[in-house]
Amino acid sequence: MKKITIVVPCYNEEETVDAFFQEIGKVRESSLGDYDLEILYVDDGSSDRTLDEIRRLARSDPHVKYLSLSRNFGKEAALYAGLTHADGDYVAVMDVDMQDPPGLLPEMVSCLEKGDCQCAAARRIDRRGESRLRSFFSGCFYKLFRSLTGIQVPDGARDFRMMDRTFLDSFLELKEYNRFSKGLFDWVGYSVKWLEYENRERRRGSTKWSFWKLLVYSFDGIFAFSNTPAIISGGIGILFCLLAFLFLLIIFGRALLFGDPVAGWPSTICIILLIGGIQMFCLGILGQYLARIYSEVKGRPVYLCRETNLEQKKEDEKP
Repeated sequence: MKKITIVVPCYNEEETVDAFFQEIGKVRESSLGDYDLEILYVDDGSSDRTLDEIRRLARSDPHVKYLSLSRNFGKEAALYAGLTHADGDYVAVMDVDMQDPPGLLPEMVSCLEKGDCQCAAARRIDRRGESRLRSFFSGCFYKLFRSLTGIQVPDGARDFRMMDRTFLDSFLELKEYNRFSKGLFDWVGYSVKWLEYENRERRRGSTKWSFWKLLVYSFDGIFAFSNTPAIISGGIGILFCLLAFLFLLIIFGRALLFGDPVAGWPSTICIILLIGGIQMFCLGILGQYLARIYSEVKGRPVYLCRETNLEQKKEDEKP
């Protein structure tokens, strides 16, 4: 019997952990009875009763496994932790907030079983329930990301996907500290089949992703996969050097022809401030790359685990 492991990152999701478990149970009974289906919750340092809820489920069902990280490392780290410990023949990634429809799991399994692809991924075809402003900026991000990086992540792409061992093992070879999984999933290549679905609103709890966090996350993705911002900053520097040389010739010629070297000091101040701002902007871009190099060379682990029931599982499986 083939095994399916569903990796579920959780952060302060005490209201949704049990509801997710119930929904997966329905799908397992109706469509995935021929598979050994395991849920691997990854508690990302939650400060509420998320871990208690997961422990309760693990005591009642041997198919529930969990990792509890020592603190909140972020969703990317939690996702990597879960995928590192997942041992299923097929491994899926889902959000616990019920916005990823469990009903797509049987179709994903079918795609992998037929050999049509090594990864079956889901994408939303609409953003019903979200604000127009948030939807607008999301669309802009995907267009900008594709144009700058060459990574073809489609609009509405989710982390929700199922992959075979070949795909997952290749993904786990990418061990960088600064992670943007949507881009990494595409970078490894292989055949990916996209399954479309209509947007679903969160049933319980509230999202942990504010507009600001999403904005920072989008910049992380661009800086992780493209050096174009650094090239642009260099191009801006060259452009302003040429403009400065041109203005120097104009000012020199004007002084020779008309004199009056004092006039125009307000515009001079404005130009100095503008050029200074551009310089700081370009230095900020370069600083982002240096900061990522700094975090990578320190070699710190992506996550630290303080508690798990996976070790007990290994003991139980010994002959």
